[in-house]
Amino acid sequence: MDQEAEYTCGHCGETIVVPVDLSGGERQDYVEDCPVCCSPNLLHLRVEDDQVDLWAEPE
Repeated sequence: MDQEAEYTCGHCGETIVVPVDLSGGERQDYVEDCPVCCSPNLLHLRVEDDQVDLWAEPE
């Protein structure tokens, strides 16, 4: 599944597009810095029936 997903930065409100890497499983939680404001976001990735859900919360 070559796919991208997007989230909204919890700090600056920008929409960020990231690649989806399922090698970590269908349920992932990880920290990624926003490429716009450099603030950390806790990302939550869930995949069910080929539907990708990605959301973020400020860390």
